[in-house]
Amino acid sequence: MSAPALDDAEIEQIAEIERGLARGRRRHGLGKLLVLGGAVAVTLVVTVLTLQIGAGGITPQVVVDALVAKATGVAPSDAQELRLFTTVWELRVPRAGLALLGGGALAIAGVLFQGLLRNPLVSPFTLGIAPAAAFGAALALLFVQGQGASTTSALVGGALVTGLGCAAIVLGLAATKKMQPTTLILLGIALTQLFTALTAGLQYIANEETLAAIVRWTWGTVNGAVWYQVVTLAVLLVVAVPYVQWRSSAVNAIAFAGDDAARSLGVPVSRVRIELIFVAVLITSVTISFTGIIGFVGLVGPHIARLVIGADHRFLLPFSALVGGLLLVVADAVGRIVLAPALVPVGIVDALVGAPVFLYLILARKRSFG
Repeated sequence: MSAPALDDAEIEQIAEIERGLARGRRRHGLGKLLVLGGAVAVTLVVTVLTLQIGAGGITPQVVVDALVAKATGVAPSDAQELRLFTTVWELRVPRAGLALLGGGALAIAGVLFQGLLRNPLVSPFTLGIAPAAAFGAALALLFVQGQGASTTSALVGGALVTGLGCAAIVLGLAATKKMQPTTLILLGIALTQLFTALTAGLQYIANEETLAAIVRWTWGTVNGAVWYQVVTLAVLLVVAVPYVQWRSSAVNAIAFAGDDAARSLGVPVSRVRIELIFVAVLITSVTISFTGIIGFVGLVGPHIARLVIGADHRFLLPFSALVGGLLLVVADAVGRIVLAPALVPVGIVDALVGAPVFLYLILARKRSFG
């Protein structure tokens, strides 16, 4: 028996309902875009405010004057003003820039790992990838310390090779053994301990100069940030972020529906997973080669972002980047204040905040683990 035909009034009513739903989706998306815009403004304001924190007599007016002088290309003629100008642009701004970009990169990597592996507790640190990258950088440093430009390329290359190797081990075992979430975390912990021990072992055969640099990696710090690091990371993110954003709908399908359902929707799951995990490892490894081990930004940043903007990766990815960058900028500022004039490395501040949050997430999700 065929269904009765709809009259014109019913058809118009259905069309009106569909138009209402479309308007609701547009308003919902516009609201999230406004949240993103507000987050951009807050992040930039806080970053500029942190430029005045520390020794040297840098006041808000000095920061503003330095920004204006740089924008206009007119350097101060007074010796004292020139010293302050140099302090802001050669020390404070690269430091803040590296913290902002590095935190954003680690948070993006965390979102990708969590979505593609469908596990809310994974991150570059909990999977052992960040410690592996730090070991690679430290190993490269052992052989090329003091060789100028080749040192930079060796650090990035060493971090990338060991980071990719660790990712291949974790993902290979996870795929072949069909690991549950808790088992994957335990594997990451084991690899973290392994690469931490290997990095510590390098300290016994390093000279004093190399030893000091390796210890810097074990702490995680943006002290001594320079412009080439900021520019390198900025260029990498300018290339990586648009691609990741383009793939955000595919990440949604994998994260929310699973591999089989995502394939039925036309998503090339294996290719997307390999490509995006490579991107995540790449930006993690480059960041770690500049900053050392920074543990929990890639875990805590995405979780904070989800609470504010939801789990849709089209909005979650850029918002997590802003949250991660803001967290690291604030952590660096706290490290400059808490024991002033001594500087507490940002990795220590990050771990003091991130470890309790990680424990809470484990306890809160205990029942869902297999």
